Amino acid sequence: MKIEVRVAPLNPWHEVADYEQAQTTLHGMAGAAAVFVGTMRELNEGDAVSAMTLEHYPGMTEKHLEKICAAAAQRWSLLDTLIIHRVGELRPADPIVLVAAWSAHRKDAFEACRYIMEDLKSNAPFWKKEQLPSGHRWVEKNTAGY
Repeated sequence: MKIEVRVAPLNPWHEVADYEQAQTTLHGMAGAAAVFVGTMRELNEGDAVSAMTLEHYPGMTEKHLEKICAAAAQRWSLLDTLIIHRVGELRPADPIVLVAAWSAHRKDAFEACRYIMEDLKSNAPFWKKEQLPSGHRWVEKNTAGY
């Protein structure tokens, strides 16, 4: 399991490839990898968004993400998980979050990846402030859940 919250830009496809190569336990064992990449949109709730600032609570955020991955590993047969989440200022089309789950079979990888992302989106301690033409606004959490 790898959890990382960072300000630096994110190239999700390189991150997945590098992680898979470094994790020798996945070689020959993983029959499936499910990957979700979330990117910043230039529209939200019908309004143009020129930038977004993501804030988090250091330490608490990483612990929450670890708990999400541990819960997923309890529910599904997983070989490994990866979460990388950006914080700081983002622009439209910037990757925000990468979630990946590896398992022997696709069903476990798909369902675990979705579960991790849904919990992260609705419960993890991140706060979004969008920059609009008229000023800024804080975005409420998506509490729809899994």
